[in-house]
Amino acid sequence: MKAVVYAGYGAAPVLTQVADPDCPADGVVVAVGATGVCRSDWHAWKGHDPVRLPHIGGHEFAGVVVAAGPGVTGWRAGDRVTAPFACGCGRCEHCLAGDAQVCPRQTQPGFTGPGSFAELVAVHAADANLVALPADLDFVTAACLGCRFATAFRAVTAHGRVRPGDWLAVHGCGGVGLSTVMIGAALGARVLAVDVSAAALARARGLGAEATVDAGAARAGPEDLAAAIRELTGGGAHVSIDALGSPAMAADSVRCLRRRGRHVQVGLLPGGPAPIPMDLVIARELEIYGSHGMAARDYPDMMRLVADGTLRPGLLVGEVIALRDVGRALAAMDGLAGPGMTMVSLAG
Repeated sequence: MKAVVYAGYGAAPVLTQVADPDCPADGVVVAVGATGVCRSDWHAWKGHDPVRLPHIGGHEFAGVVVAAGPGVTGWRAGDRVTAPFACGCGRCEHCLAGDAQVCPRQTQPGFTGPGSFAELVAVHAADANLVALPADLDFVTAACLGCRFATAFRAVTAHGRVRPGDWLAVHGCGGVGLSTVMIGAALGARVLAVDVSAAALARARGLGAEATVDAGAARAGPEDLAAAIRELTGGGAHVSIDALGSPAMAADSVRCLRRRGRHVQVGLLPGGPAPIPMDLVIARELEIYGSHGMAARDYPDMMRLVADGTLRPGLLVGEVIALRDVGRALAAMDGLAGPGMTMVSLAG
């Protein structure tokens, strides 16, 4: 099969011919119809999230099952599917409780093994991890769901517990941030988007953000950005999400909360420990959560909102590229990437 491979951290990814993946006894092999290029893929390529080299990245995908192992009971060749980026073992106490996203034996295509920047990708524990796709949902849109959109959905609904009328501050308007904006607005929140890019903030407004803040202009000191958000929201956000991942952004997200507010950390933090103001956490009784994707069994609520048009993940797509262009897309993340998700189409 064709796949995009890099031999070392930061080395140029190359489209080349490699062996097809073996089908796990409890898993499937999926012919990739589309896959996303996510900042998490960039982190792995840069070595922030160590992987076994040489490596095939890619973890947001949708496609068609072409082979199923003898232990698989619920899936067969021809099924249209997607999967969470964190696939649980299906057997441990966490998976049995419905929390496969924190399974200690989880597999992650594109991290623990070869990923979806390829014509074929293997998925372990298929009965626990695959999600069926409706016939009218195209692969590019479906692939949007696997990491950034599903992670944003769970961050907003399960951890943020956003209610209509709540102020939701979204720090960073990349793929997961714009997903958060869309989901929050669709659920009736008053969304405030924060970024340094005028184009990203404009995209956020188009997806339902009521207010925006230019973080570069507002952050003259450690308290200035948070103060601007508290003023705009009449006392602070009820829920604030760091959707990009930086120590300063995580701290800003906590500082901008109103009393009894909730901070959700979604973005990875390769820049080091975050200086969380624990004095405010104590005095204001703030809640702090981490959000690591979403288990397959929690997809139905999200999929219903996609099916009825409440959520329109296809609007988040920025650029659709070919497999040979994955290296260019990863390199672009060294700087400020364009607004929207970059997706790879392999269909047809």
